[in-house]
Amino acid sequence: MFQRTLRRLSIINSVVFLLIFLTFGAVLYGYVAYRLFDKVDDAMRFKAENFKIVNGRAILPGRVRFLFDPRIIILVRDSQGRVTSSFPSEVAELERLAALASQVDAGKVHISEVDSHAYRLISLPYRYEENVLQTERGPIVVKDVIAVSIVDSEVALLRNLFMIIVSGLVIGMLIIIMAGYYLARRAMVPIQAAWEKQQQFVADASHELRTPLAVIKSNAELMLRHPDHTIEDESIRVTNIVREVRRMTRLVADLLTLARADANQSELQLGAVSLSELVDAVSEQFKPLAQLEGHTLTVAVYEQLELVGDRERLYQLLVILLDNAVKYTPPPGHILITGVRQGSHILLTVEDSGQGIPPEDLPRVFDRFYRGDKARSREKGGTGLGLAIAKWIVEKHGGKIWVESKVGVGTKFSVLLPVKFIKRV
Repeated sequence: MFQRTLRRLSIINSVVFLLIFLTFGAVLYGYVAYRLFDKVDDAMRFKAENFKIVNGRAILPGRVRFLFDPRIIILVRDSQGRVTSSFPSEVAELERLAALASQVDAGKVHISEVDSHAYRLISLPYRYEENVLQTERGPIVVKDVIAVSIVDSEVALLRNLFMIIVSGLVIGMLIIIMAGYYLARRAMVPIQAAWEKQQQFVADASHELRTPLAVIKSNAELMLRHPDHTIEDESIRVTNIVREVRRMTRLVADLLTLARADANQSELQLGAVSLSELVDAVSEQFKPLAQLEGHTLTVAVYEQLELVGDRERLYQLLVILLDNAVKYTPPPGHILITGVRQGSHILLTVEDSGQGIPPEDLPRVFDRFYRGDKARSREKGGTGLGLAIAKWIVEKHGGKIWVESKVGVGTKFSVLLPVKFIKRV
């Protein structure tokens, strides 16, 4: 699947690069051609406009004659459309030029190529009152003035430019294909990583759901074998079923939370939150459980900590961190919660004296379904999704979360939250 996508992306990238190259070449060629011929056209037009008849003779002012391209020749066309004279009069091959001039419409530019020579012609109506020109063949009435210029050098330059562009395109095709393939592979890296992560997530979710379903199924089948038993007789199996149903309920709720987070469908209900009061409330809830497990729970928040956030999500964050600390700290243990203001942020820490996390597991503690000691985690009722949800809550608030741990010493989770809400896209 990814190979097909990689090929498609490579082709798309290569086509895009090719179109960019072709567009650049076409624009460059068109601009050079425009600049070359625009200069020639201006010179021809200026020379044709300044051609005039004085006392029956054709003249051009000296500045016009020598200021512009000497390649420009002036032809005159009479009222019957015949080219009868030229300026200068000693022009060779007048008949060939006259044949070309006969194809030119008034006011338009015409391009012709004859005997490997390129000609550019422009016809303008004669604009002066005296319009009778005396020639060897007799007087003629001038109707149009046609300027002719040989543009072999300009055409040769454009041909060379075209060959350079084509050669560059041929040579650049290999580079274009390589660049397209490289960019496609770069683009595929996050796509493939996301796909693999999704596949792993689905596999882990299926595994986590299969276990409680198997327990429920086996206990229910055992109960069906003894239809005469009372509920009291089957209390152990009923308890097992209820426990697994509760575990599945938590797991499905966590999965739904993460699914909504991935789809960006979970919006925070923002408001003013007293984090110090929230810490006190959650810690009071966990103190009986901590005492039951043989732990001491200490809160060291000595100042009023307020921020803009989602109270329910921040409550969930504290529950996750404290729940982990209580579950994975062997008795007798100590759990410490601290909170301090640091400039425009609040630093919250939850530290325990538990078994610690091995260094190789630290980079993955926030991954979904990742648990260092899976057997112990299942025994404690963990789903492996709590810290992933905690990370999402913190990042959704524009904050950061990290963990420090040493095996046999304990673990410390730190959360840095902005006082003013910072939206993360």
